[in-house]
Amino acid sequence: MIKLKKIGEAAYEIPKEDKMRVKGVVFINEEMAKSEETHEALQQLKNTAYLPGVKGFVVGMPDIHYGYGFPIGGVVATDGVKGVISPGGVGYDINCGVRAIKTSFELEYFKKKLEEVIIELYNDIPAGVGSRGKIGLSKKDYKSVIIYGAKWAVNEGYGEAEDLEFCENKGYFEGADPSDVSQEARERGRDELGTLGAGNHFVEISYVEKIYQDEAAETFGLFQDQVIIMFHTGSRGFGYQICDDYLKKMRRKSMIDVPDPQLISVYIDDPLGKAYISAMKAAANFAWANRQLITHYIREGFERVFKVSYRKAGLDILYDVSHNIARFETHFVDGKKEFLCVHRKGATRAFPEGSTEIPENYQNIGQPVLIPGDMGRSSYILKGEHESLKKSFGTTCHGAGRLLSRRRAVKQAASRNIRDELERQGIIVMSKSKKTLKEEMPEAYKDVSEVVKIVEINGLATPVARLKPIGVIKG
Repeated sequence: MIKLKKIGEAAYEIPKEDKMRVKGVVFINEEMAKSEETHEALQQLKNTAYLPGVKGFVVGMPDIHYGYGFPIGGVVATDGVKGVISPGGVGYDINCGVRAIKTSFELEYFKKKLEEVIIELYNDIPAGVGSRGKIGLSKKDYKSVIIYGAKWAVNEGYGEAEDLEFCENKGYFEGADPSDVSQEARERGRDELGTLGAGNHFVEISYVEKIYQDEAAETFGLFQDQVIIMFHTGSRGFGYQICDDYLKKMRRKSMIDVPDPQLISVYIDDPLGKAYISAMKAAANFAWANRQLITHYIREGFERVFKVSYRKAGLDILYDVSHNIARFETHFVDGKKEFLCVHRKGATRAFPEGSTEIPENYQNIGQPVLIPGDMGRSSYILKGEHESLKKSFGTTCHGAGRLLSRRRAVKQAASRNIRDELERQGIIVMSKSKKTLKEEMPEAYKDVSEVVKIVEINGLATPVARLKPIGVIKG
């Protein structure tokens, strides 16, 4: 078990020892602190403190669990010029993220059409392992997707310019060079644009069950019993292949001593580091374009069911957040302003009010933070707080966090019909695979309400609204 020192009601320190360059800070409660599974992830977090150029402290979120190299729910900042970048700190699904779309519908009216909407979206959004997109990309278009992300999609008619204002980075990273992407990655992604994928990726229709902060809710355009669509997907096989390609290249070249081979890293100013950053940006842009196309399909589906334009139905983007990404940002470390490369793996940016990096409409309140839970309980919309800049490099959790491995979940749910159980709770579920429903059953995840409580206690983010699912689509 990892040595922990309690430093707050729901915060612990991993003391600096051996060759650790910095300490660790983890936001968990006492029950989590006693869990063997948590400590497996904390060992991974501790290992990241050995990386060259790591700054301040490494951070674990309450949804922390075991991942590749870095734990999922980990935040690690390195010197933005002389530090390292690690693909394991971004993850295989580069720019996996969540988008929330508002509607003008209230629950009572919408329920009459719920099943029709779910069937429409299920048939319209390609989902599941090996799912193929509905658009054919020319070489020129593919290159534009890589360079311009969601901006490409909007220019092609899959949305409005205003959509980009409500995405992190306005839906694309500058500096993505297509020549840094392998042919194999291009082939894997060619037919995947506009697809949901499988596993924990989803489309969820929910309603606003509870509002905690009236002013913030009004600013975000939320109201009681409002129907909200939230969906979760990333860069699909395109991003996976880019991660895999660069891990192989780094294994052949890197001489950096790390306690775990999965922490393979290169220096940011190394040509290979620069190439990975460029390719990571390409995958991030693919993911933003992917979410923009799915937004378009959702809007079209609603138009067909309700016979009104999506504008009249109020299908505006609330926000689009990334939770598998490395960004170059400026933060204070030990009272000094530093230029950093912030790795967020299974962790969401949570900038506070006054931040110029968030949409102008939200700057008097703070960044919306989208926290999906599981299929049967709740999801949350939070807002970023100033404490996050001091305690976590402007970051909070990204979801509930897995409690059971997929294998254990399938074993525990072997004799159960998860779809029927959820429908008895009033939640319509459609999925390409019964196995996926077992892997993703509610009990496979931590209680997202407890996770949100911990980030609130620590001042990282504050709840604005709680959402209750009524319809779910899984791959």
